[in-house]
Amino acid sequence: MGKAVRYYSRSGNTKALAAAIANGASCTAVSVDEAGAEIKEPVEMLFIGGGLYAYGIDKKLKAYIRTLDGNKVKKAAVFSTSWLSKHALDLLKDALKGRGIEVVEETCYAKNMPGVEELKAAEEFGKRY
Repeated sequence: MGKAVRYYSRSGNTKALAAAIANGASCTAVSVDEAGAEIKEPVEMLFIGGGLYAYGIDKKLKAYIRTLDGNKVKKAAVFSTSWLSKHALDLLKDALKGRGIEVVEETCYAKNMPGVEELKAAEEFGKRY
């Protein structure tokens, strides 16, 4: 079982964080609205993230989470970028737990566009799991 990174990004900030996590986890980051985003084979760790939009996570990300099978995803770790609030992290955790997926406590977050230090931390986050 390997690792997977899935994300949804409107501005590119979360995409940058996803790419750094994927680099650390030795896998590829795939947007949830791209072909190939479906988790077909079991994964040990799913890194999944998105930004906070109008106090919620994007509907495409919500819809994607509803397709996840708790039997195929052993554990998940969440990440997010936002202008103001880290609330998306809690929303992601709750949605994943609702699918029967174990979620690790540690999260990865960057305010706005991640800088060099945030990208380095994101890569380490990907390596840890």
